[in-house]
Order: sequence, then structure tokens, then C-alpha cells
Amino acid sequence: MTITYPVKHGIYVNMTNRCPCACTFCLRQNGPGVYGSDPLWLEREPTVQEVCDSLDAWDLDKYEEVVFCGYGEPTERLDDLLKVAAHLKETHPNLPIRINTNGLADLIWHKPTALMLKGLIDCVSVSLNAMDAEEYLKLTRSKFGIGSFDAMLKFTKECTKYVPHVVMTVVGEPVTTPEEQEICREICKKVGATLRVRPYED
Repeated sequence: MTITYPVKHGIYVNMTNRCPCACTFCLRQNGPGVYGSDPLWLEREPTVQEVCDSLDAWDLDKYEEVVFCGYGEPTERLDDLLKVAAHLKETHPNLPIRINTNGLADLIWHKPTALMLKGLIDCVSVSLNAMDAEEYLKLTRSKFGIGSFDAMLKFTKECTKYVPHVVMTVVGEPVTTPEEQEICREICKKVGATLRVRPYED
């Protein structure tokens, strides 16, 4: 069972395969793992202790960050994720911690969640994916429906109050055109986030 795995200069944490979306471009639809990792499909969700033990097995001083990003939406296990983050802050206080998320934590947990990240998470990277609610739903197929887009933007804006670095991402061509990316850049400005265009991987 692959709980943690290296990607470039970071160690990634794979805590769950649950996700409220079924994005048309998701890497999960193309294979069992990413970047040469072992399969990321979990036969069960690891305990907090198992995640901490897996992280402790790495020489984390050799890496630039820890990223909660596996074959699922990390905030599906938000409480457990924050327990792991607290452990990392105790053992490696200067190691940045990032969450790659679809930004739907408030809908998953039926409450505001951004404040919970304060002091534990250094960067939140939210998948913007589209210019408007209709296109967003078409691409992500979120189980929460048409309100998902606005909820994601609200969560992102709230994160800027409590997290030092907030980024929004879109997948580049052919998923989005350069013109669409510019519109997304303006959306990011309104919520106080930085846009990053990530490459499409088939």
C-alpha cells in the first residue's frame, strides 16, 4: 500500500481514494499511479499513525515540501490530515506543507473549513479548472452539483486569510485555451490567489 511517495523535490501523501468529483481529465482514469509511483489505489485508508510512520521513514531534510495529494481528495480526511500536519510541524517545523485540493471541503464537511488550516498548512493549491459554474460542473462532474463552483471560490478566498500561499490551477491545452486561462487569471485576482497552468497529462 503506497501511503507516501516522492515526486521531484517533495514527498506526497496518499491518505484516501475518496473524491466528490470525477474529473474528465483526472489521472486516476489513466492508470494506477503517477510519475512512476507504485499503485496509489488503497485497499484501505491508512491510520494517522501509519501515515506518520511512513513519513518518518523518509529523510525529510532532503525534500523541499510535503504535499497531501494522492488518488483522492485529501480533505475527505481533513481532521486526520491536520493531525499528520501537526506531527510534521513538531518533527520538521521548517518543512512547508501543501494541500492539493478541489476546494470543496466546506461542502464535504457542511461547515467552513479554511480556519482549520491556520498554523498547520503553508500552501493550498485549489483546482479552479473552469471559468464558470456550468463549465466547472461539466469538467469535474461534482456530486454537489452546480453550487460547487461558488463554494470552491469561497473556500479559496477564505484560505487567503489563514494560509500564507494560495494557488489556483487549471489544466493547459487542450483542456483550457490561452483565452480561457486569462479569464481564470482574473478570477484568481478577485479571490487573492495566484494562477498556475499545469500541463495536461494523458
